[in-house]
Amino acid sequence: MKTKRLLTLIITLICTLFISACSGISVNRKANAVDNWSHIKQRGYVTVGVDDTFVPMDFRQKNGQLIGYDVDLANAVFKQYGINVSFQTIDWSMNTTELKNGTIDLIWNGFSKNPEREAKVSFSKTYLYTSQVLVSLKKNKINTIAAMKNKTLGVQTGSSGYNDVMKYPKVFKNHIKNQDPILYDSFTNAFIDLNAGRIQGLLIDSTYANYYISRQKHPENFTEIESPFPKEEFGVGMRKSDLTLHKKINYALEKLAKNGTLTKINHKWFGNKAESPLLQTKKD
Repeated sequence: MKTKRLLTLIITLICTLFISACSGISVNRKANAVDNWSHIKQRGYVTVGVDDTFVPMDFRQKNGQLIGYDVDLANAVFKQYGINVSFQTIDWSMNTTELKNGTIDLIWNGFSKNPEREAKVSFSKTYLYTSQVLVSLKKNKINTIAAMKNKTLGVQTGSSGYNDVMKYPKVFKNHIKNQDPILYDSFTNAFIDLNAGRIQGLLIDSTYANYYISRQKHPENFTEIESPFPKEEFGVGMRKSDLTLHKKINYALEKLAKNGTLTKINHKWFGNKAESPLLQTKKD
């Protein structure tokens, strides 16, 4: 009798786990197959995936509070619809996977547009231009891209910088030490290694570089060299099925550009260095 009850319990447990797994698969498939705006509106919040070390787009203060350019912009966009923003820290190299699985609704974290990403996600209108720059210490005497020959280069895993290094091997990859860059989970750790001499150059987004260097005790100790890579466009990444969400975000971004909010956010984080096509369109 005890053996029969135990067998019944085991079978029940297996069935429960199977049903739960199927339910999870169903949710993921549903998230990628339908327009989720009504669901987001009903629950009252949207989940945004971020790398919380990407200064100044999304990063944490000493008290743990998440702040940054994209934090301000995302909150401003969804405030217009009475929707709160829930920021969720993710492994940046898994951003499109998190979006596909339905654990986040948006990728909003200095997310650069490129053909590979556009094949997987739908992008909002470009709200900010940026570029890749090579950062080094003056004492390293690296004043040109060519000076990185046989030197160690650092890049962030899954970043646009890494993609550029691999896509245009003649610029860095074929000449740097071991013909492969050192990969970092965050630029914070990369700068630690740069300052310690473990790498001689760091390929990084200009928005992060400008913000980081300007806040160092001795910013004059750094050099910043423009790369030959194409200028990048920051946009909000979302599932291709979320057509309404796409329209809502674009409309809100245009409205923020017209009423001056976007200009205020740009100036707060970048001073006069911010370059936004939405504001250029407004001027035209």
